[in-house]
Amino acid sequence: MTNEMLRAPAEVKYAEELDWLESIDDGPKPFSWRLSPRMVRLFVLGSERSDGLDREISQKWFGDRSFVERSIVTLASDRGLLLIGDPGTGKSWLAELLSAAICRNSTLVVQGTAGTTEDHIKYSWNVSMVIAKGQSRESMIPSPIMTAMEQGMIGRFEELTRSTSDVQDALISILSEKYVSIPELDTDNTVFARPGFSIIATANSRDRGVNDLSSALKRRFNFVRIPVVTSKTSEAEIVRFRTTELLRRHRIELDVPPTLLDILLQSFADLRAAAASAASEDEKLESALSTAEQIGVLEDAILHSHFFGDRTLRAQTLGGALVGSLARRAPEDLAILNKYWHGVVEPRSKKDGGEWTNFLEGGRQAISTLS
Repeated sequence: MTNEMLRAPAEVKYAEELDWLESIDDGPKPFSWRLSPRMVRLFVLGSERSDGLDREISQKWFGDRSFVERSIVTLASDRGLLLIGDPGTGKSWLAELLSAAICRNSTLVVQGTAGTTEDHIKYSWNVSMVIAKGQSRESMIPSPIMTAMEQGMIGRFEELTRSTSDVQDALISILSEKYVSIPELDTDNTVFARPGFSIIATANSRDRGVNDLSSALKRRFNFVRIPVVTSKTSEAEIVRFRTTELLRRHRIELDVPPTLLDILLQSFADLRAAAASAASEDEKLESALSTAEQIGVLEDAILHSHFFGDRTLRAQTLGGALVGSLARRAPEDLAILNKYWHGVVEPRSKKDGGEWTNFLEGGRQAISTLS
């Protein structure tokens, strides 16, 4: 089944693991949860030898255990969960994994944008059915959030602060009263949330000031702040994990040399340090320099090597992919990258040689082409 999907949701991708965990789970489960909180944590963070399981459970989210535990405890309460952090810190992936483990459905999602309306989180109408038969529950189109309420599942709201204040306010009654009224109907005009219903929302900390949350809505959420990964070891694990998935999805057999992965990690660490010490926003790359963007750079280099190269990942290709991915503003970003290439990469290539020399050349060619 997963072969027929461009990207299978977590409950489909890891169905075998979830089935096995459910078969051995004898822990207490809140509401209608499919797994106990301990098993949910184990599914997300992977198994350890001390767990004494007959099979290994892969680690799917790389971060502090306390963030996952606090998220699970929140969902077992009557409060919503708000995952907040910089872009690319894995908020949406964690939300998807939690939903998959708890209710085996992570697809009840509303995407917050400036165009998101109250209908997107409550309900709308099938116009042709309304014209033919009038307004009824049959002609009503429930939103993913309302579907989650009716089925006692987890509803997800991505980029909450991107939606307008009236849409955010509509969530207040859902989170506090746990029902939605349908004034257009005379009977059967209230949808009550079943036990197990909750909402996981995500928000980018860089969106502060776009549509700030009201104090009333903030009180309905428990906040879990997901920090940027700063450990090179953890970041390397994330990049390897995602790259393995990428290669499997594209059916590509290509090795990522550890030396090139080290160059990628070091380059992002250097650029983050430069951004932290920059005197103004103009001296910073527009990119958030997140782990997700590292994966994007590596994906570009791998696909280019596979389709247009000799199916071997090379440092020169990686250098070009990094510049191509991060140079979003012209000439500002190109100037910053050119300064980094001359001030950091060039001296490092003279000192260490090897792949750094090829990485230097690939970046130079990309900067020259884009300038």
